[in-house]
Amino acid sequence: ANQLAHKLREQGVGPDVLVGIAMQRSLEMVIGLLGIVKAGGAYVPLDPEYPQDRLSYMFEDSGIALLLTQSHLRETLPIPVGLRSLDLDTEDLSGYNDGNLNLDVAPLNLAYVIYTSGSTGRPKGAGNSHQALVNRLWWMQKAYGLGASDSVLQKTPFSFDVSVWEFFWPLMTGARLVMAQPGAHRDPQLLVETINHCGITTLHFVPSMLQAFMTHEAVESCVSLKRVVCSGEALPAELARQTLQRLPAAGLYNLYGPTEAAIDVTHWTCQADESISVPIGQPIDNLKTHILEGSLQPAV
Repeated sequence: ANQLAHKLREQGVGPDVLVGIAMQRSLEMVIGLLGIVKAGGAYVPLDPEYPQDRLSYMFEDSGIALLLTQSHLRETLPIPVGLRSLDLDTEDLSGYNDGNLNLDVAPLNLAYVIYTSGSTGRPKGAGNSHQALVNRLWWMQKAYGLGASDSVLQKTPFSFDVSVWEFFWPLMTGARLVMAQPGAHRDPQLLVETINHCGITTLHFVPSMLQAFMTHEAVESCVSLKRVVCSGEALPAELARQTLQRLPAAGLYNLYGPTEAAIDVTHWTCQADESISVPIGQPIDNLKTHILEGSLQPAV
């Protein structure tokens, strides 16, 4: 990652410079993300599974001047003519320094730009700063405490902001980062096998995927799990109760936050007796939440 960062600096990457990254889940993906951030830039994930017209729009709208990808994806991507690109699976970085760069990156410089689903008609890029990301990650460490014996499963597509903490939280704290196979996030059988084979202690589900996971008869075999994190959708109380019952050694945490606000802004620790709905909870460190009426005035 450091060698890549030195290469990227040669290519003009620095604070607030956006670098596209289009890859399948792999070691190269992690090296690419770290390399961009280490060079002071901000990464823009471009999921190869997205439709061509969406990718074309994101290439154009983001204004990236450099793309990191993999050689086998090159012909499947609508890469604009003239856009510089590097294939990380074949790029020789051996001649570059492997030490950290001495960079002047400010707290409000961008760390990443993730495109939302486009509820307004077209996807829009939501940028988040190093300050916001570091606050979110240190809160998570303070709240849930990863250690060197922990293993975090990275299974969220990197075009969704949950992936940001899946990548950086374990690497920041000395825990182990385990990359799920491409497509494994949709397959309960593969998830059970991966959790048990790799001793996964920490992973994330959107509630609909947790529901699918709970249909597997071998869920109780996942005794290594300590932390199950949910976000992205409302968490049904019955699903929360079932999860805590079948995974008694694990905590279940309901988080909430829009992509624009650095992953999550509120948190709730689920209890075995959750009633009708699971709350989104209290604000994380250094944030405030405001409850408004329908007229957007503060609720009394």
